[in-house]
Amino acid sequence: MLAATQDGVVTAAQCRDAGLTPQQVKTLCRGRQWQPLNRGVYIVTMSAAGAEPPRRALIRAASISAGPRAVVALGTAAELHGIAGVRHEDVVHVTVPGVNARPRRSSEPGLRIHQLALGPDDAVMVEGIAVTSPARTVADLLLRVDRFTGVGLLDSALNRRILDPGDLDLVAALLVGRRGARRARPWLLEVDPRAESPLETRVRLRAVDGGIAPDELQYRVVDRLGEVVAIADLAWIGARVLGEADGAEAHDTPTALFRDRTRQNDIIAAGFAPVRFTWADTLTSSYIPAKIRAAIAGARAAA
Repeated sequence: MLAATQDGVVTAAQCRDAGLTPQQVKTLCRGRQWQPLNRGVYIVTMSAAGAEPPRRALIRAASISAGPRAVVALGTAAELHGIAGVRHEDVVHVTVPGVNARPRRSSEPGLRIHQLALGPDDAVMVEGIAVTSPARTVADLLLRVDRFTGVGLLDSALNRRILDPGDLDLVAALLVGRRGARRARPWLLEVDPRAESPLETRVRLRAVDGGIAPDELQYRVVDRLGEVVAIADLAWIGARVLGEADGAEAHDTPTALFRDRTRQNDIIAAGFAPVRFTWADTLTSSYIPAKIRAAIAGARAAA
């Protein structure tokens, strides 16, 4: 079935080609077998009554409704590529051909239209959806976000091998001559592909800004028997201090809390002092450097 290859989505034109009349489509929608998503676009496979359509189906439908030359862009493109770090939005961002890079709201729900001048290599296909390339996606977003978010995007794209280190030159080239490029270009020098989450990036940048950059990322902690008991997000090796970025999604379950407690005991037994940070801790500039320095002082005093 055609819909199975399109995230459960079909267009009015495809319905006509399959021999369905507009009245038959209306009947299917009225009976809630189908659901209209955007003008002339329907989802035909719903898992349960009242269930929200899958996110990819919503993106595909919005893209189709924007026209045959539409390309998914910005945060929605990052989402499809699997690049972390952009705040989730229900709205779908697409770009259509045009010379004025000014966004406008579409009459279609959940759709934001942009007019970005794309080069011939700036769009790729992701499971049948036209999307700005990873390098172009990151470049476009760097011009619109703050430094912490921007470096986090770059770290994520490199860590997940969506971009290679050599692609940073391409990202830099895609910034040339655009508003905000001067502000964003230095961020390319701050990337570290070892960072496994945007929170790790934020903690690292706060430490760097506070003059106490970590010696190592993803540091393998070895116990006295030579076995690896943990991999720490950040490490100040000489001071025997480890930094951990505690994201809620990975640490807020009873199982995770029990695992974290065991892991922390193993870290202490291996002779390291752990210091843990949450997203809220990164919102001020002084907190993280102060806590790291205090942990280093405490570790030295105990040595």
